[in-house]
Amino acid sequence: MSDDEKKTDDKTLLYKALDDVEPIQQRRTEPYRRKLPPRPLNLPVGDEDDTEQDLYSDQEIETGEVLDYARPGVQHRVMHDLRRGYLEIGAELDLHGLTVRHARDELNRFLKICQERDIRCVRIIHGKGYRSEGKQPILKQKLNLWLRQRDDVLAFTSAPRRDGGTGAAYLLLRNPKKAKG
Repeated sequence: MSDDEKKTDDKTLLYKALDDVEPIQQRRTEPYRRKLPPRPLNLPVGDEDDTEQDLYSDQEIETGEVLDYARPGVQHRVMHDLRRGYLEIGAELDLHGLTVRHARDELNRFLKICQERDIRCVRIIHGKGYRSEGKQPILKQKLNLWLRQRDDVLAFTSAPRRDGGTGAAYLLLRNPKKAKG
């Protein structure tokens, strides 16, 4: 039997096997990315304690419209993929409506869990600050400062428009197995 006859015979068998197969009818296309369900927050009523001093209140980092930071050694291609949203998001944290103190606590708790579960890329929704005084994004500014000070954060950048734009950030976390000893 020649190769051409074998190929023709294989095609015939395949068509016979798939003869009664019909395409599945779907009303919509698959989503771009699996969305995580929202997690309700049980927030205390009232604002943060005014007497509490932020450890880094005297430091200021200029926060522009777009967040963008990478530690030395992070490859340009990895940053490109992070900025474009090509990396798979393993978890999400929504900080809307939180005070600065509660946001910091939630962030620390969230990043600790991500490290324990070996999650490398996350999205944090900080909002655009439309409900704050002066319409300034307070949590965005704090997040910019806090994340730069954490050794487990390799890079972060504002998300593309489809994932929150300048009201959200992607974080690339250090692999805990490769952490400095």
